[in-house]
Amino acid sequence: MGEKSLRKRKGEDKGQEDGRSIQSHEHQTTNLQKQAKPPPSLPNVSFYFQVGLISGICMIVGTIIGSGIFVSPKSVLGNVGAVGPCLTIWAACGILATLGALCFAELGTMITKSGGEYPYLMEAFGPIPAFLFSWTSLLVTKPSSFAIICLSFAEYASAPFYPGCNPPQVVIKCLAAAAIVVITIVNSLSVKLGSYLQNFLTAAKMIIVTIIIVSGIVLLAQGKTENFKDSFKDSTISISSISLAFYNGLWAYDGWNQLNYITEELKNPYRNLPLSIIIGIPLVTVCYVLINISYFTVMTSTELLQSQAVAVTFGDRVLYPASWIVPLFVAFSTIGSANGTCFTAGRLVYVAGREGHMLKVLSYISIKRLTPAPAIIFYGAIAIIYIIPGDINTLINYFSFAVWIFYGLTVLALIVMRFTRKELKRPIRIPIIIPVIVTLVSILLVLAPIITAPELAYLYCVLFILSGLIVYVLFVHFKFNWPQKISKPITMHLQMLLEVVPAEEVTE
Repeated sequence: MGEKSLRKRKGEDKGQEDGRSIQSHEHQTTNLQKQAKPPPSLPNVSFYFQVGLISGICMIVGTIIGSGIFVSPKSVLGNVGAVGPCLTIWAACGILATLGALCFAELGTMITKSGGEYPYLMEAFGPIPAFLFSWTSLLVTKPSSFAIICLSFAEYASAPFYPGCNPPQVVIKCLAAAAIVVITIVNSLSVKLGSYLQNFLTAAKMIIVTIIIVSGIVLLAQGKTENFKDSFKDSTISISSISLAFYNGLWAYDGWNQLNYITEELKNPYRNLPLSIIIGIPLVTVCYVLINISYFTVMTSTELLQSQAVAVTFGDRVLYPASWIVPLFVAFSTIGSANGTCFTAGRLVYVAGREGHMLKVLSYISIKRLTPAPAIIFYGAIAIIYIIPGDINTLINYFSFAVWIFYGLTVLALIVMRFTRKELKRPIRIPIIIPVIVTLVSILLVLAPIITAPELAYLYCVLFILSGLIVYVLFVHFKFNWPQKISKPITMHLQMLLEVVPAEEVTE
């Protein structure tokens, strides 16, 4: 589809503008890949991409289930000290993630813009909180998480070639970089291809999830229940331990808000966004609890805490001699999570660029493929930088609490707009007690690691977030445009190489 056809479609829709609501007005700037015919509920959408219910569920499940549940569930167990509280925490984290996602479902159907938390913070609190979110997410939390996921994939993918020893770091990093490049190219070339890849990898990871769960059920039926006797004995229950257990468990559930990053590309978001959440996150919760139960059928609490990769230990004890399938499918799982992260986070870069909060070139889209190619390439390039250091897991731990700062602030935005933006259409309206609970829990999760284990690194993290104020004042408020001028040659080359154009040339 060329630029001429895009402009023709624009002309056909031009006379449809009216004062319906913020949903309709926002979709006039939608310019990612769409179908030819939009649903009646969104009459002003010119191009509507085929992310339906199944793909939406796969996006949630595929992004949440990464390497964490297979490699390191011991973080939750280590804080509570016993099987019973551990399983309870995993279930409670799933419930909390579902409540948070329901809050985001109301936000996503009320303000139908891609970009996750960004447009909601913009509507409720103005540009500064939205900019600080994009500043923190684009430069630290999301690309570093992308890098860690790809490093986990590289470790599992290279392990069979180095039996009996750890793979060299240079091999792991090169393989991780290659994974980032491939995922970036796939999502830049075709949104549909990226979605299909996500569906396939989600199916692959559900195979290993099913194998572990079924094996655990068989072992339970055979009477392997000794590790569940007195399951609350020797537990270390306190406010701080429960808070940290929740903190680690919710990190494994991170990704429950991924569909809100591609709201503009969802088929009938008023239906498929909430349905994907209601189906996807409880499905993940059930899987997480059953997987942990399976682990405890073959490992005591002490053995689980001593295991470096719990799923591999489980496979060695239960699936031998077919235990090799565990690292293979865990590799599929991690690459699927990385693909989902890239698929959605690239939209945040694009939306921030479209709003003038990032370089203008990042708001350009491909004419032929209708993908935010420059934004995705930028995101992949930053992620590659993060795989260069020897170990960035500590960095992830210190910055992960920043995620819940913005989760809590976004859910607070929902409460605020109930009073300040009553005129907005709300296809989904959840009870006000749900966002209140999520906001209070967010405050607890942010304060818990600081109170229980105060370290100077948390102060550095806060200072980095606030340093975005300086960038905002200089380059957004006062509009110093020398970065745009410096990037102009890059923009010209991208326009020729990738055939990209500014968003406004595609729609308005």
